[in-house]
Amino acid sequence: MQNSNLDHLVSRVPGTWGSLLVLIGFVLIGMAVGNILALMILAMFLSADAESISGLLSQLITNPAKVPNGWYALMILQGTVHFFSYLLPSLVYWFYIERRAIGEFNFKKSPSLQIWLLAFLLVLIFIPINSKFIEWNAAMKLPDAWSGLEIWMREKEDQLSVLTSFLTSYTNFSQLLIALFVVTLLPALGEEVLFRGVIQNKLLQQLSNPHVAIWISAAIFSAIHFQFYGFLPRMMLGALFGYLYYWTGSLWVAVYAHFVNNGFVLVMMYLHNIKLVNINIEETKSMPYLMVLGSLVLSFGILRFIRMASPLQNIPATVKD
Repeated sequence: MQNSNLDHLVSRVPGTWGSLLVLIGFVLIGMAVGNILALMILAMFLSADAESISGLLSQLITNPAKVPNGWYALMILQGTVHFFSYLLPSLVYWFYIERRAIGEFNFKKSPSLQIWLLAFLLVLIFIPINSKFIEWNAAMKLPDAWSGLEIWMREKEDQLSVLTSFLTSYTNFSQLLIALFVVTLLPALGEEVLFRGVIQNKLLQQLSNPHVAIWISAAIFSAIHFQFYGFLPRMMLGALFGYLYYWTGSLWVAVYAHFVNNGFVLVMMYLHNIKLVNINIEETKSMPYLMVLGSLVLSFGILRFIRMASPLQNIPATVKD
């Protein structure tokens, strides 16, 4: 790490909003390139010609079980598109627009082992709290005048639910490893670099208010997934990762927390599929309020400890909380 001071990390790059527009341009180009490359790879993987690949892709999205090797095809599609849409554009922007090294995402010394362990516990303890946001968001009703929009949103949510159910139906350990790479590691790296490492820091540079920067970046992080009935719980997770990053000064703590969150779900689904556990973590059953209250108290306690164990003495007064 070349400089341990956050002042250097958020040094004035001319035109904060302009540079964010450049980043959006990189992301859009990455999405286009990723989709084209994914189609080419899928055409070879599925032995499909140019005329039939579009039909196969449509079926892969709507009814993947009917596509030969559909599970692996979806993993190829998701992994390729995600890499080119999130991680690669963010790194290109960071290296060639900001002119910074990878180590400059961090602005403090490496956190202690205790912080890493607490981050792990925090993600798991936070699950009951977030289950309430999942429950409230899933019960969302729009006014009658917007019934058409609500029907469309429900259809999209049902389609994503079918894909999620299919992707988490694996029973082979090799499939679990592939899923951990595609569904856990790539998003943990790509999304944290983009939304926390770049966007949160750019917003902090412009707004000089860490809380506003953290919550706006968390809202953008949730909105870009286009899962309307999962917006609130995903935004809460985004804010959690944002505060972990800001208070520890290490982007890798946020990456690690993101990985633990996604990975825990995948491992629990695998254990459920092979009949080792009876709990289906994907079910949206309401948790007891006492458990939610305990989760809330413990989560705030861990966050407060991490905050106190990560003093902000090296952060300029204009951006202290």
